[in-house]
Amino acid sequence: MKVHDFVAIGLGPFNLGLACLTEPIDELDGVFLEARDQFDWHPGLLLEDATLQVPFLADLVTMADPTSAYSFLSFLKDTGRLYPFYIRESFFPLRREYNQYCQWAATRLRSVRFGCRVTRVEHERNGYVVTTGSGEVFRGRRLVLGTGTSPHLPRAVRGLRGPVIHSADYLARKAELQATGSITVVGSGQSAAEVYADLLADVDTAGYRLTWVTRSPRFFPMEYTKLTLEMTSPEYTAYFQALPPDTRAGLLHSQKSLHKGISSDTINAIFDALYSRQVNGGADTELLTATELTGAAWNGTSYTLDLHHTEQDEDFTLTTESLVVATGYRAEIPAFLGPVRDRIRWDSEGRYAVSATYAIDHAGDEIFVQNAEEHTHGFVAPDLGMGAFRNSVLIASMLGREVYPIEKRIAFQEFGVPDRFRAEKAGAR
Repeated sequence: MKVHDFVAIGLGPFNLGLACLTEPIDELDGVFLEARDQFDWHPGLLLEDATLQVPFLADLVTMADPTSAYSFLSFLKDTGRLYPFYIRESFFPLRREYNQYCQWAATRLRSVRFGCRVTRVEHERNGYVVTTGSGEVFRGRRLVLGTGTSPHLPRAVRGLRGPVIHSADYLARKAELQATGSITVVGSGQSAAEVYADLLADVDTAGYRLTWVTRSPRFFPMEYTKLTLEMTSPEYTAYFQALPPDTRAGLLHSQKSLHKGISSDTINAIFDALYSRQVNGGADTELLTATELTGAAWNGTSYTLDLHHTEQDEDFTLTTESLVVATGYRAEIPAFLGPVRDRIRWDSEGRYAVSATYAIDHAGDEIFVQNAEEHTHGFVAPDLGMGAFRNSVLIASMLGREVYPIEKRIAFQEFGVPDRFRAEKAGAR
């Protein structure tokens, strides 16, 4: 049976980008297995006017290969939208447009296999044996895990009865939500803001009460200044990885506004919508800050939410018929890795111990991960703009040479103590 150079499991934007970048490399043969029947990126949040929070250059390939036939601009040209996009004068594609672009790229790749849900991974002398639910078997000398993250439910609503939904399912359940008399959105980031804004647009005509509860003390805007953006860089990734684990954990907590805040445009649009409704008689809506969801109960027709105001240290309750939790996503260890767990390096908290080249196996060149290394490489792990860089590193590690030049330094600022200062200090002794 054919043995591929690598088997990639999961087809989100990062593994899809790897498929695009490896397509023209004759000496690197990979196959990409995806459980779904087609590419679909966060379908529950493909709101009509929602845009990416990164420029179009952060597509599948451009930051590694601007000449690639799989670039976003190639997609626009092929679909007749290049001139309209140019006239639009915005660096930020619509989210639906980005999903269409990824679907366009996926249909052009010979290496992609849809409808292949992986159920087991084993190791034998020639490499890894990957078995799917249909019994189909693929073999590869290496694995690339791109299984992504799963919707995270806060402890207060896990196992809760009733129509509670995660924001990942928002559009599919929107009509159901709007048929109720009251809706509460829980969350602090961009997804919560977009769901609230979308529901606010119909609050007058649909006649429901709308509440937004956030644990944050205010509606934090995502920091988007240029020197801060330099932290999405190869050298900051290397700097972060070299820090002690406790320091990394502290930094990740303090850097939430860099990637888990709300875009300023969204915040301002919400304020303007609220102001307009106030001028025209008001709307039945409220926004609660510094408020944590501590418990919830369902009585068959409505939820009673137990809330705690973190600044006033006061408990109170809220009754709502519908509940949307926009509480983000978490990486999980796939069950199919069970038979090869002994080949993987783990840290003290049971997470992947990820190397500088995104490898997690003991040999350091067999099993690689995509977007599962935030604890080792920093908050840029899920950033679309760093996907092409990571894939350039993966390809170089597999081939032993740089097919796509890997940037080592792009920032004006220093993230650690510069070597010249260390040299001066040593010379002064």
